[in-house]
Amino acid sequence: MLGRTYESQTCSVARTLELVGERWTLLIIRDAFLGVRRFGDFAERLGIARNVLQDRLERLVEAGILVKVPYQERPLRHEYRLTDMGRDLWPTIVALLQFGDRHLAGDDGPPLLLTHRGCGGEVDDRRMCRRCGTPLQVGDVEALPGPGARLVSAA
Repeated sequence: MLGRTYESQTCSVARTLELVGERWTLLIIRDAFLGVRRFGDFAERLGIARNVLQDRLERLVEAGILVKVPYQERPLRHEYRLTDMGRDLWPTIVALLQFGDRHLAGDDGPPLLLTHRGCGGEVDDRRMCRRCGTPLQVGDVEALPGPGARLVSAA
């Protein structure tokens, strides 16, 4: 049986899983790429227990994937921003999203579309624009609701 940690594994995949292999952690990173920065916004979007969210955010800060930056002094409040190390996870998040779109999206289609800010073309599986062929970085891409997005009514 696989243990809860991978300390005995001499493998970069196992070491990466130690940092980001828990489902809430990957969803926090996904939302950080979508522009979420504040604790309350993460909690609201994810529907995660606040103590679990706090633990995952602290781990990501300790690991160097996120940095905690004050945005208000009284009371002191922080937001969480991706570091260079965190931004290096972008290809992984895109690959997971595209895998889900290809194999798990359902009849309505993908819930999120990644498009090139420059021309509106979709991002391909090599993170290139399908329309103009430009190699894309995280800042070149905009996430838009796809045909499979659920509309949430404000009740």
